[in-house]
Amino acid sequence: MEQLLILLIFLPVIGALVTAFTGNAAKHVALVFAVASLALTAVVAGQFIPDASTQFVVNLPWIQDLGIHFHAGIDGISLITVLLTNVLVPIIILASYQHNYKSPAGFFALILFMQAGLLVVFTAMDAFLFYIGWEAALIPIYFICAIWGGKDRIKVNMKFFVYTIAGSLFMLLGIIYLYLQNPAHNFDIQAFYQLHLDPVQQGWIFWSFFIAFAIKMPIFPFHTWQPDTYTEAPAAGTMLLSGIMLKMGIYGVIRWLLPIVPAGVQEWGNTAIILSIIGIVYASLIAFKQKDAKRLIAYSSIAHVGLISAGIFALNTQGMQGAMIQMLSHGVNVIGLFFVLDIIFSRVKTNTIAELGGIAKSAPKLAIAFLIIVLGTVALPGTNGFIGEFLLLIGIYQYNIWAVVFAGLTVIFGAVYMFRLYQNIMLGKTNELTVGFADIKGTEQIVLVIICALIIVLGVYPKPILHLSEASVQQLLEQVNQKLTSVK
Repeated sequence: MEQLLILLIFLPVIGALVTAFTGNAAKHVALVFAVASLALTAVVAGQFIPDASTQFVVNLPWIQDLGIHFHAGIDGISLITVLLTNVLVPIIILASYQHNYKSPAGFFALILFMQAGLLVVFTAMDAFLFYIGWEAALIPIYFICAIWGGKDRIKVNMKFFVYTIAGSLFMLLGIIYLYLQNPAHNFDIQAFYQLHLDPVQQGWIFWSFFIAFAIKMPIFPFHTWQPDTYTEAPAAGTMLLSGIMLKMGIYGVIRWLLPIVPAGVQEWGNTAIILSIIGIVYASLIAFKQKDAKRLIAYSSIAHVGLISAGIFALNTQGMQGAMIQMLSHGVNVIGLFFVLDIIFSRVKTNTIAELGGIAKSAPKLAIAFLIIVLGTVALPGTNGFIGEFLLLIGIYQYNIWAVVFAGLTVIFGAVYMFRLYQNIMLGKTNELTVGFADIKGTEQIVLVIICALIIVLGVYPKPILHLSEASVQQLLEQVNQKLTSVK
């Protein structure tokens, strides 16, 4: 069983090394390895028993003098994020087929290296290994954005790098402190769970981890790097950042923050919810004013992630389960949105909303696909966005009725600016840029069919995903409550 997880983690590394030496065939080789990873994930999911246990465990000595192990495993929570990663990476690679990137071997190899880093983050049960994966996922996306990004890529990318490195250093300090408090002198996650820290210690550790996770998601006021980076990054980079990488922060809160410092969460969780809700309202209002479609989607992502964050800190089953399925749904939807905008930009060389219009007349297939993705994004019942947002709002309501009043604005505001975006781009009169707009075909059509199918299937039948994480979520919340009782 442990061989499956080792292969799952290292297959993208092998793929990246092979891809790096394949020249113009790189995209095909990368896709083969990404699909192989997806097939292996299907095997893991098929053998997974949906209880609260950690399965496929690997625990190998690494740096024994420091108590560091290559310790990884999969439970219901991590399986959702592994599925998210290995479903979306082949879609992102296929979506990049329409581009002729310079040095394609390097570009697609970096995507696979990033996939490996993400899988380490989502399966690590050793804090040192978790930190290595956290940094390993950052390095490839930095080069993807810096080499293949837009004209302001260097300045924007430097801001992104400084933000994320600063957050990582805070987290590293927290990890080192926990290691020093651990009598066993190792970085094992279960040992960290068993630590008895006083409320003051937990408060400091809360902020050391939360800042790192809040930057990655991002949560107000740690979000300022995000819109510029999403706009300047190449299409695949934006999809990786928005679809998968921001989930590292959400996963970090669930896996590391809540069970290690529950008293810190109890003291500062209300602040985290307030910041999340401020981000929802702020980002939604800013989205109304955006003239660039890519920036509008970037701000809408901040609003949706703010809702997920608020649901997690509500500390109840509905909020946590809503966060689990919404991570997957948001990843699918946001990749679909950015891919549609990439298709439009590849035809007319602009994402300025005022310069578009009437595209549906000459590209009905694209218009239908875009509408389905928009409906999923605004959480129409029957689409993937509905069940996640419904559970999140229930969870926040159980926490505080006023919190859900303001958090619910993400649904109302989101529907307004997303439908207005669709109207301005797809409907109305054509102009000299859009009059001869070519409809989707080939890989563009395949990608959008897959995304639309996922939106509908997850919306109509979300039970299998919720069932995977249910037992692990229940165990985590029980663990948090038990530690809070012992602290009191």
